[in-house]
Amino acid sequence: MAKLYFHYSTMNAGKTTLLLQASHNYIERGMSTYLLTAQFDNRVGEGEIGSRIGISAKADTYSADDNLFDKIERCLSQSKIDCIFVDEAQFLSKAQVWELTRVVDICKVPVMCYGLRVDFRGELFPGSAALLALADEMREVRTICHCGKKATMVVRQDDHGQTITDGAQIQIGGNETYVSLCRRHWKEAMGLFD
Repeated sequence: MAKLYFHYSTMNAGKTTLLLQASHNYIERGMSTYLLTAQFDNRVGEGEIGSRIGISAKADTYSADDNLFDKIERCLSQSKIDCIFVDEAQFLSKAQVWELTRVVDICKVPVMCYGLRVDFRGELFPGSAALLALADEMREVRTICHCGKKATMVVRQDDHGQTITDGAQIQIGGNETYVSLCRRHWKEAMGLFD
C-alpha cells in the first residue's frame, strides 16, 4: 500500500544520508527509484543529492513552477518506479504536496519526503506545514544540541558566528551557516530567553 512519508528534522541530522540509503536498498533489490531535489539548492551540483558524509546520487530537480504529479506521471509512463524520494521537501509548495498525494493515491507509488520542519525563526516552511497535515506517516530524524538534549530548532549565523534573527526564510547553507539547538538554547541564541 503506497503512502506519503515525511522524514523531518533540523539541519545536520542525517536526513539526506537516510534518503540515499533507502534508495540504495530499493536498487539493491532490483527495484527502481526516482529522486527529486530542489533546483536552486546546488551546493553539491545541479541535479545532485549529496550528504555531509560524502555519498551522493543523481536526481531530477523541481522548481516552484513544476506540477509534480505531471512530472512524475511522465516518468512513470516511460519506466517502472517503485519509490519516489524527495529531498529538501521543506521547499515544496502546498500545491506540490497535494500533487504528491495524487501520486500516492492514483499512481499507487510510495513517496518519501525528507526535509526541515522549521526555519531559523522557529516557523514552519510551507512545504513542511503541508506535509505535517497530509502525510500518511511522519518520522522524526533526531540530532542533538551541544548540551546533549534533542535539537528541534536551528539558528542562522553570519560569517563571524553571530546569530541572525531576521531575514529571508530561505538561504541555502550548511554547517557554516546553521547550527541545530534544543529549544532552550535556540531561545537563548535568539535573545528570547525568559
